[in-house]
Amino acid sequence: MRTITNLLSLGGRVWVYLSSTALAKTFLKNAEDEGFTFGDGIKPTERRTSDIFALNPELTIHYVGYMGHLAFQSPDHVIGEPLTRVDYEKYLAGRDDYVF
Repeated sequence: MRTITNLLSLGGRVWVYLSSTALAKTFLKNAEDEGFTFGDGIKPTERRTSDIFALNPELTIHYVGYMGHLAFQSPDHVIGEPLTRVDYEKYLAGRDDYVF
């Protein structure tokens, strides 16, 4: 089974793309079931959805904001750790082409 936690092994910064509100709700529920929280300890399902979330090694997630959305579109221009972008729909479907 593919888990969100397994995505952390991809290395660098891992950001997850969610193509719909329904998929975002699934992601937040799955993240919560795996023990992820937001940095302030709030459960994922208690927060609003978004189309992109960042995963952190300490099993937290966070919104990426406006600048994060720009970085998501141009990952080659991001300074620091590499940015790994994951299409969560493809990942859940078991496809091998889930990394942008």
